[in-house]
Amino acid sequence: MARTWLHLTFSFLIVCSVIGFHLSTTVDAKNHHRRPMVLPLNLSSRNHSLHRHVDNLRRRLQQSDRSGSTPNARMRLYDDLLSNGYYTTRLWIGTPPQKFALIVDTGSTVTYVPCSSCSRCGKHQDPRFQPDLSSTYQPVKCNPSCNCDSEQKQCTYDRRYAEMSSSSGVLGEDVVSFGNESELVPQRAVFGCENMETGDLYSQRADGIMGLGRGRLSIVDQLVDKGVIGDSFSLCYGGMDVGGGAMVLGKITPSPDMIFSHSDPFRSPYYNIELKDMLVAGKRLKLPVGVFDGRHGTVLDSGTTYAYFRKDAFVAFKDAIIREVHFLKRISGPDPNYDDICFSGAGRDVSQLSKIFPEVQMVFNNGKKLLLTPENYLFRHTKVSGAYCLGIFPNAEATTLLGGIVVRNTLVTYDRGNDRIGFLKTNCSELWRRAELSGAPAPAPLVSQSNDTNMGIPPTLTPSGLPPNVLPGSFRIGFITFDMSISTNDSDLKPNFEELAELISQELEVDNSQVRLLNVTSKGSDYLVRWGIFPVASAHYISNTTALSIILRLRDHQIQLPKRFGNYKLVEWNAEPERKLSWWQHHFLAVVVGSITTLILCLSAIGIWLVHRHRQQATIAYKPVGAPVPEQELQPLRT
Repeated sequence: MARTWLHLTFSFLIVCSVIGFHLSTTVDAKNHHRRPMVLPLNLSSRNHSLHRHVDNLRRRLQQSDRSGSTPNARMRLYDDLLSNGYYTTRLWIGTPPQKFALIVDTGSTVTYVPCSSCSRCGKHQDPRFQPDLSSTYQPVKCNPSCNCDSEQKQCTYDRRYAEMSSSSGVLGEDVVSFGNESELVPQRAVFGCENMETGDLYSQRADGIMGLGRGRLSIVDQLVDKGVIGDSFSLCYGGMDVGGGAMVLGKITPSPDMIFSHSDPFRSPYYNIELKDMLVAGKRLKLPVGVFDGRHGTVLDSGTTYAYFRKDAFVAFKDAIIREVHFLKRISGPDPNYDDICFSGAGRDVSQLSKIFPEVQMVFNNGKKLLLTPENYLFRHTKVSGAYCLGIFPNAEATTLLGGIVVRNTLVTYDRGNDRIGFLKTNCSELWRRAELSGAPAPAPLVSQSNDTNMGIPPTLTPSGLPPNVLPGSFRIGFITFDMSISTNDSDLKPNFEELAELISQELEVDNSQVRLLNVTSKGSDYLVRWGIFPVASAHYISNTTALSIILRLRDHQIQLPKRFGNYKLVEWNAEPERKLSWWQHHFLAVVVGSITTLILCLSAIGIWLVHRHRQQATIAYKPVGAPVPEQELQPLRT
């Protein structure tokens, strides 16, 4: 009898769990409370903990039934925090594949790209997704577990953010490819096809968002549910001035040196850690107990640029840093609209910052400590050479938010299957090329190259003409040149090269001062123009991330100019390495100045000596003519 009641109770719980799983909503736009300039965090429904518990239980049962290892998707990251505010990866959707640059975001649960039918979408890096050109695209039909369009035919999604940006559209399903370096073959997945976007989502260069958060529409959850990857993924952001990095969807073997913190999936949909204390220069911040445990706790959000502490924690951290670098000069930040905490006089060499700025440690509840170097809490001042600003800001809410700056040059493993998050300090820009990240060799290309603009071209480590060691290493790009042919409609109308330079700088996302006109030859209404892209005034070379972004856009002919400039095309481009100057070239000016100074000093000394000698001769006593002279006795001559 007892056994019968036990079976009935267990069956009832399973039925309730399944019903709860199917009836849970996938989108709850009303609950999206966000901090300004934070992209993106989503709040859960009130039943989130129950659904998350059911999902976790189901996945763990599935994982335990699978024997052997699963493949993973090894993908490269692009862009950097300071220039773009985010990191992107490349994803291909459809058959034939259409390429997109998507922001990797652990705070979002939906992956979405602009749809070809979108009438209120901004201009982004790649062409919009065209469902009609994909033979494998299928709309997600309206069902009880989603919000539906006005015709009750197709599921929709809606994301609204506190900084007044939003994305909305319909849900579709298609084949998603992860690039040539991925062991994981293309998989069908549900994604959002945007019909409207506003705010930062409208103006950003990236095409859309790759949602890595906890949720059934998350690309990670979908792949795990299919059983094609383990319930884990890893991100590794490049360091200051370098950018780039690597991402792995699926399990990797953690290093023995990796530090883990428990992550509670039932507390919120965010990836949280148990942060207890912080040390600055070995001294514990004097803060109340639980200061990092308010509301959602301490949350990791890869889509957020900086870090946000509760106000009292921010003040304590700021004061501790200021005390340790009291010898540096305090200056205003690069943007007058913000009251940034900045310091000058630290020098341009990032590798030397740890000798000036203090070491910071995060202490987890389990006693483990994560070391933060200066690049994990500072960003470079964009207007003053050798100056840096705090990348930690006060948060009006009790939640502690850790953005990408905190985990630069840190491999972060989101081990969802074991409810933990691991941290390992490493060189993330070099990690992409290390074999130990994925022991298996890369498979044959999954995406064919074509001249069709709708066909995706997978990212390559060595695009045509680019040295094989263009990634961070000994090779540094000094400047980039490219030739552009322009044919105007009127032979008497000369192109406005100053305006053209400004447009090119916008297309390549560089400063206007970096674009220089090198040469112009003309024949009638045809012009051949050579342009040069040079480092910013305070640098000697172009960072590898920026250079690679420029080269890929030139190679793929992604520069778009107004029609008033007539017909144009890119003829060729060339990347010149940073010129290694000899000792004489490095010190030529100093040698010239020293030589001139020495010559002036020598001539001055000779002049002073001559004047002094002349004065001495002028003061020698002389006898006037006719003055009496004592008579001298004549000596007889000897014969």
